Amino acid sequence: MADSTNKGIGRFLETIGANIVDPLIFLGGVVANFPALFRKRGLRKRELLYYLDLCGAKSVPVVALICFLMGAVLGIQAMLQMRKVGTDIFVVDLVGFAVLKEFGPLMAAMIATGRAASAFAAEIGTMKVNDEINALETMGIPPLAYLVYPKLLAMLIAMPLLTVIGDVAGIAGGMLVGVSMEIPLAAYWSRTVTVLDFITFLLGIGKTLCFAVLITLAGCFCGFKSPPDAQGVGRGATSAVVASIFLVVVADAIITLLYSFIGY
Repeated sequence: MADSTNKGIGRFLETIGANIVDPLIFLGGVVANFPALFRKRGLRKRELLYYLDLCGAKSVPVVALICFLMGAVLGIQAMLQMRKVGTDIFVVDLVGFAVLKEFGPLMAAMIATGRAASAFAAEIGTMKVNDEINALETMGIPPLAYLVYPKLLAMLIAMPLLTVIGDVAGIAGGMLVGVSMEIPLAAYWSRTVTVLDFITFLLGIGKTLCFAVLITLAGCFCGFKSPPDAQGVGRGATSAVVASIFLVVVADAIITLLYSFIGY
């Protein structure tokens, strides 16, 4: 009985250790291969454009629609409460700040998680199945630099742009609800321009850069750690989505807390 208990504790500690150590080793490898970007043919422009299309252009309609609906829902809920105390105009403040600082970046990150993280993990997992990663190592090409950096750079470019589109769509959704509930369009627009400053916009964009790094690293890590078979590729893609969502939500909470400390 004691032996089985000890084995169970040992396996538990081994699992915990692997979940902590392996990501750190992966992150260290990514950082250590950063100089490879500055070598000849270090950054593959063709792959960069491909991932920009995958992570950015193809996500625009979904991000715009979801953020528009989110802004409309926020506007409806805020209007129902604000009307009780005769402060309808403050709907503009709630929708604007919520979209720019929270829902715009967060919704863009959720869409990127479903599209990018799973695709990255599945792609790298399939390369493991086909022994393509071993082939890269045989040719002297560092797999981490070759596979991770084009994805990471594409996400760092695409995420802020998606967030800008989401912000505009979310504010438009709230504006549509406000105008339909008898707030004059000129008054809604004037209040929006007055209360929303450029710093608020930049704070939301800053979140997206952190989200882009987390989503990319989580997707690539799960791909490299997936077993080299068909079921392993599927589990790797699923793990990438779950891990990315968890990391994004935790990072969003931490960053929001930090923003509150500095008065934003």
